[in-house]
Amino acid sequence: MTLSPPAVHTATPAAQRSLAPDLARGTMLLLIALAHAHMFIGHDQTGFRGYAVDAAPLERLLTGVQVLLVDGRALPMFAALFGYGLVRLVDRQTRKGATWPQTRRIVRRRSAWLLVFGFAHALLLFFGDILAAYGFVGLLFTGMLVARDRTLLKIAALTSLAHIAVLVLLGLSAESADHRTEQPTTIADPLAALAMRLMTWSALTPTFYLVSILPAFAIGIWAARRRVLDEPGRHRGLLTRTALWGTAISLVGGTPLMLAETGLWDPHTPAAVSAYALHSVTGIAAGLAYAALIGLIADRRSAGTPGAIPRALAACGQRSLTCYVLQSVAFVALFSPQGAGLGTELTDAAASAIAVAVWAATVALAAAMARNGRRGPLETLLRRLTYPRSGFKYAK
Repeated sequence: MTLSPPAVHTATPAAQRSLAPDLARGTMLLLIALAHAHMFIGHDQTGFRGYAVDAAPLERLLTGVQVLLVDGRALPMFAALFGYGLVRLVDRQTRKGATWPQTRRIVRRRSAWLLVFGFAHALLLFFGDILAAYGFVGLLFTGMLVARDRTLLKIAALTSLAHIAVLVLLGLSAESADHRTEQPTTIADPLAALAMRLMTWSALTPTFYLVSILPAFAIGIWAARRRVLDEPGRHRGLLTRTALWGTAISLVGGTPLMLAETGLWDPHTPAAVSAYALHSVTGIAAGLAYAALIGLIADRRSAGTPGAIPRALAACGQRSLTCYVLQSVAFVALFSPQGAGLGTELTDAAASAIAVAVWAATVALAAAMARNGRRGPLETLLRRLTYPRSGFKYAK
């Protein structure tokens, strides 16, 4: 019996990394911050996306902008990039001589540790954790990485239908409760808050997040096989069409809920739930459009050395796991009753302003780490756990 020699696992040197995927991840974290910050603000009654319904007109205008452009749009983009990144991992292992069973074990080990990271994140910081959902998908759906293109597109279509069904159930539940639920982020008792975080997280991860991630995850795998973001110049037409059509679909699909959330339309339950489901499912198109747009921007930058801002955003994208968790650390410290307690004093607009500031701080930190040749600590830990016996090393 002939055994394949173990590959030496080295992280891709920064100089050899494609700009577009890292730039997309770094930019996407701004949308994540905006989507999460208002969940730390306490309200008696909210709309479907967690914003106050009794806010001032200017405040509700900002809510409308975020509902239309941010909420339900960051998660699909992240999911597509997750699928894209796993295909790149498989490609690297294949080039080093690893067989598919060997590579599958690596993907599943990495996914299992992501699940652990996500559990810790939800346990200690934020009920809306998405790391565990990606780990869950990586563990259960590893076979999608080698599935035929037609199979991937079928999975994307079928899980989109499942996504709509889950959204309708969640929407009906929210309507029946008159949108009056206590967020785990606003509970003062630490143990009660911890228990509520875990209850909410354990309900969301295998249902809502799973069906939200799978369609974009499948499309990300399809795109990675064609190196769409690695070689954006060769795919400029596809990226342009995706950016234009995806943006149009998401704006049309998001407008009814935006009108409802801003108070310009007062729909009855069937129409309200339909608007919520339409908004969320068309968010997949928005996520893909954003990734395509960033690919086009990266293509324009490829002719020369990227400027300071693209380099900083790419550095943040290379350390997206660390920066994502740091956002939650900052939000808990600022908003929660166990921290500064600003969640009971600030508005959604103020939370959004803080979200931008926190994201900018993580970008600056990532840029400083890049200048010093340092990887993100959580990225380093995940790699060491993924390749425990391979002698992992980072090539500068």
